[in-house]
Amino acid sequence: MARLFGTDGVRGRANDQLTPELALALASAAVSVLGAHTQTRPRVVVGRDPRASGELLEAALCAGLAAAGADAIRVGVVPTPAVAFLTADYRADFGVMISASHNPMPDNGIKFFAAGGHKLADDVEDQIEAAMEAEQVRPIGAAVGRIVDATDAADRYLEHLAQAVPSSLEGLTLVVDCAHGAASVVGPRAYEAAGAKVIAIHADPDGLNINDDCGSTHMDKLQAAVLQHGADLGLAHDGDADRCLAVDSTGAIVDGDMIMAVLALAMHESGDLTDDVLVATVMSNLGLHLAMKAAGIELKVTGVGDRYVLEELRAGGYALGGEQSGHIVIPAVGTTGDGVLTGLLLASRVASTGKRLAELAGVMTVLPQELINVPVSDKHAVSAAATVLAAVAEAETELDGQGRILLRPSGTEQLVRVMVEAQTPESARGIAERVAAVVANV
Repeated sequence: MARLFGTDGVRGRANDQLTPELALALASAAVSVLGAHTQTRPRVVVGRDPRASGELLEAALCAGLAAAGADAIRVGVVPTPAVAFLTADYRADFGVMISASHNPMPDNGIKFFAAGGHKLADDVEDQIEAAMEAEQVRPIGAAVGRIVDATDAADRYLEHLAQAVPSSLEGLTLVVDCAHGAASVVGPRAYEAAGAKVIAIHADPDGLNINDDCGSTHMDKLQAAVLQHGADLGLAHDGDADRCLAVDSTGAIVDGDMIMAVLALAMHESGDLTDDVLVATVMSNLGLHLAMKAAGIELKVTGVGDRYVLEELRAGGYALGGEQSGHIVIPAVGTTGDGVLTGLLLASRVASTGKRLAELAGVMTVLPQELINVPVSDKHAVSAAATVLAAVAEAETELDGQGRILLRPSGTEQLVRVMVEAQTPESARGIAERVAAVVANV
């Protein structure tokens, strides 16, 4: 049987693959694993993004928690990082976020956080899956769990964000694209509380419009709004607000790599960048590597996925890491990626230096990148084929240190991804197409 948990919790089309019955079973199993060591009744934080199916999944999860003897603390519509923070702040035994992040509305997902707000290790997820198959004795009477609403959840999270902002945003005008998602309420409030003038767009969720042609996966409307309002910068979040991408005052996109470069240099200057190390994935642009090397900062590289970034950050005690997609992690102030926090810190850097975002992001020159997804029958066998390895080696020789090629099997589909960075778009495209043709013919 296929593993239930994927790279970021359990996801699927809501009420189809991800049913209320599955949510109830997951919740009860999670109590038996994550609440097993508590001396009192387990307490669980439950949050969600605004998509309509979140309502029925929240009801099912809370029912499953209560049926297993745990108290559910409903925090309502909040960002994923808020659930991680509140799990620690309420001293709960674990937390649950109902969201499919940047995925379209019909999808949804269930993500667990351990005590303290940390993501679960693979083996703990496996224990939860195994517990779903075991017969469980349900409590009765006073031992049945209760469900309560936390009316101060958003305020607690906003206070946490306020304490993390190093300088006022007074004088800045921000356009914030909330993706009709979980940032729609707390995002604008956080930026305004820090002193900025905020123009919020796509901040009217109706349960159906989350990520619909807006947010961090559709940046064109934010670019237009920044130019229209003459804003200092724009910030784009995804559906659950754990990511942040930016737009500078000229309308140019500032991606996660460039944001990491700006924040790494700021932390390097202040002495807060532990061991002068930045953690990023193999998908980060070569331009980030070159910029960090020039600044005397070591770039440690992980596999694709925020969980691998988190593992490296925790293992080395490092202070900053993230992904090109805008998922940035700063362990000193959060246990997972926090898009609103990232936006606050980026805007704070603009305010404190008096420099435009374009100038700050200009420390990194993005090399042209070409990515081709090649459908195959066996992604692992194809990736290891002799002809493919030879084609990659030939490409590396041609690039001669002035670019790079990355070939990797997809984590979720029968695809081999061919990514090439080179000095010109034409060179990147030509090499990528040539290697992709070899992959397709294996």
